[in-house]
Amino acid sequence: MAYDIVIVGGRVINGAGTPWTRADIAIKDGVIVELGYLKHPQADIIIKAEDLFVCPGFIDIHNHSDLALLIDPIADSMIRQGVTTLTVGNCGLSVAPVKREFIELFKKHVESFAPAPVEWKWESFDEYLRALEGKGVGVNVVPFVGHGTIRAMVLGFEPKEPSENELNQMKLLVEESMKAGAFGLTTGLIYLPGMYAKTSEIIELAKVVAKYGGIYASHIRSESFVLIEAVAEAIEIGAKANIPVEISHHKASGVENWGKVKTTLKMMEDARINNIEIT
Repeated sequence: MAYDIVIVGGRVINGAGTPWTRADIAIKDGVIVELGYLKHPQADIIIKAEDLFVCPGFIDIHNHSDLALLIDPIADSMIRQGVTTLTVGNCGLSVAPVKREFIELFKKHVESFAPAPVEWKWESFDEYLRALEGKGVGVNVVPFVGHGTIRAMVLGFEPKEPSENELNQMKLLVEESMKAGAFGLTTGLIYLPGMYAKTSEIIELAKVVAKYGGIYASHIRSESFVLIEAVAEAIEIGAKANIPVEISHHKASGVENWGKVKTTLKMMEDARINNIEIT
């Protein structure tokens, strides 16, 4: 059988935690069709990998290339590191959905993530995803909708609690984003405007995400003096919204706080025992 590509003699790591094995990999029509020792393989391209490791692409679970992908859709810097999947919309800051009346203010807030100016041609989450697809992005993209973005589109950057009507508007934007293809909701509770949100607000939005099988990923409210309380808040959101939780930055900054992660890791272990999925 003639193959399109054969990778010969590489040290294959399959991602399952088992030791690497020496093997050949044959690819046909974009699919791995043979894995093992291939005697005299015939292929359009043969890659000799005797001194190399061969493994599935890496997943960058916390990335801020939301706008950069529109400028450099091939994502060459990622691919050359073996990264083939990016999650975007982290820390509560997705670049969609946006409303025209807030867009100029919001652009100033997020364009530090872009290596060059971007022409914003979208408003809805669906339109943003279509903009990415139209560029022919070279990596897999896992988009999240940001709580800070949702809040800014309804309340601006005001330090206030939403009214019932405003909260319903926020829920609707989250639901529309989930239907469009968002994988979940992120928060940046150490940043504007997410830091103004009470726990109850986030729980209500997370409940919407849970209906669609999404997850909640949080840059928690503190990584230092109130780290324990911040992790407790993330656990509470997971429990009350019945949603999986991912803590994006779990560390104890400052000498005075060293050792607190022993407590917070135990809190997370206990939560998992109680069927709260948290990592």
